[in-house]
Amino acid sequence: QVQLVESGGGLVQAGGSLRLSCAASGRTFSDYVMSWFRQAPGKEREFVSAISWSGSRSMIWYADFVRGRFTISRDNAKNTGYLQMNSLKPEDTAVYYCAARIGRYHGSPSEYNYWGQGTQVTVAS
Repeated sequence: QVQLVESGGGLVQAGGSLRLSCAASGRTFSDYVMSWFRQAPGKEREFVSAISWSGSRSMIWYADFVRGRFTISRDNAKNTGYLQMNSLKPEDTAVYYCAARIGRYHGSPSEYNYWGQGTQVTVAS
């Protein structure tokens, strides 16, 4: 089992920045892919970014709508993942979820076994 706890959400003005954290426990952190999804009111949960770890290398994926603005990272020693969000836009407003799965990267939320409780990000115009 893996337990995930997000933090770092909040209210920010358009153009501002936030850094989300995802603290993991229960299993060796480097064993799994860590991803961020988001869900806005009335919309489906969508993929934001993912990071895997293999040996000493990580692989990263981004949704097109955050590429160049968001940066995903992980610190295996601290069992924590991060999502640095810059140049935020009002359309980035959503609940952001950290998720994990064993195995290869996947962009569909249905493929993830473990989820955090979510953290609200609100971007004011």
